[in-house]
Amino acid sequence: MNETPENSLHKIVIVGGGAGGLELATRLGEALGRRGKAHITLIDRNWTHIWKPTLHEIAAGSMDMGDHEVGYLAQAHWHGFRFRIGEMTGIDRARREVHVASFVDAESKEVTPKRSFAYDTLVISVGSQCNDFGTPGVREYALKLETAKDARRFHARMINACVRAHAQAGPLRPEQLHVAIIGAGATGIELAAELHHTTREVVAYGLDRVDAEKDIKLVVIEAAPRVLPALPERLSSATEGLLRKLGVEVLTNAKVSEVLPNAVRLADGRELPAELVVWAAGVKAADFLAHLDGLESNRINQLLVRQTLQTTLDENIIAMGDCACCPWPEKNGFVPPRAQAAHQQASHLFRQLQRRIKGKPLQDFHYHDYGSMVSLGKFSTVGSMMGGLMKGSLFIEGSFAKLMYISLYKMHELALHGWPKVTLDSLIRLITRRTEPHVKLH
Repeated sequence: MNETPENSLHKIVIVGGGAGGLELATRLGEALGRRGKAHITLIDRNWTHIWKPTLHEIAAGSMDMGDHEVGYLAQAHWHGFRFRIGEMTGIDRARREVHVASFVDAESKEVTPKRSFAYDTLVISVGSQCNDFGTPGVREYALKLETAKDARRFHARMINACVRAHAQAGPLRPEQLHVAIIGAGATGIELAAELHHTTREVVAYGLDRVDAEKDIKLVVIEAAPRVLPALPERLSSATEGLLRKLGVEVLTNAKVSEVLPNAVRLADGRELPAELVVWAAGVKAADFLAHLDGLESNRINQLLVRQTLQTTLDENIIAMGDCACCPWPEKNGFVPPRAQAAHQQASHLFRQLQRRIKGKPLQDFHYHDYGSMVSLGKFSTVGSMMGGLMKGSLFIEGSFAKLMYISLYKMHELALHGWPKVTLDSLIRLITRRTEPHVKLH
């Protein structure tokens, strides 16, 4: 089944409704779709969007996903673009078509058939996923935090583990209420800090047979010599010190050789008992990108792009966000897979695609690193700020760092909804938080 707009307007198809993809679709829909200057179509395999950096909060229970998810159909209706559900399976560059798999519901009934969508400009923004490096047992026994479904699954298992420990007659098993987080990047560190707080909140709601200090154990395992290996060393040291103050065990230079049903085995032979294991190490793009009708990709499946974000072999196809390997000439490297990079690329492409429709060449994208923030839940926030007013980076911590961390999400919300809705939603959340539990209990 082919789905092609009826008239000859320029067709922009965006695959992937993550941070960058949804921001771009929203802004292009407002500027071009509403005014009849182009057809904008967003394709995603899910019905709703959630900002990926908040998944650790949903998993730990400190954020109710229902208050933050964005429905694609409603967003499309309000902002002048079309949404089509389905998972991209391939492209036909000669015919300029995107192939999308049939969408099947939870009862295994087909909702939409296999379809193809015609494009003049294709933007691929399918994000990234964890790279388990083929480690035995990861797929069978470890949880990942790649999607909202993953976060909800972890949260349910965490709640059930606490209730089970409270209700059982006998003593706790060695692995019971132990959580092993493999990977000390931002996701792993932030999840550990949130869990330290929320697990104590959960057992405080009547689960008095569980001693949080004695029974709940969190361990973070990192193969590199330090936590947050991709960030400045001072930020890494401060973060590790704060984690240890919380009672989180931190193991560095520790490579995982296998994940077992109730434990993690390290390369040196040690086994760490754990009822819940989270794999948060390594990043790669989706496997299908490595064989996408001849387009060039790197060893972690990212599509190779020019400075304009156009793929190296096809100027009609653009890649952005975590799935793009974009040059960063100022650092003689490549743009890192961060939310701020996707946000900057969405803003850049919003302007450039309007130039393309007018027949003008695309201008180069230049990434600006504004620093990194790591939230340690209720305990603290640390980060480094970078910019034109200073050389190097400025280390920040505490309330100001927390404010900067929150502002990153607010910028994303503003790009999707504008000031009035974001202001009202924020006020409503502040009010309702006073009348609800501070941790999700189901």
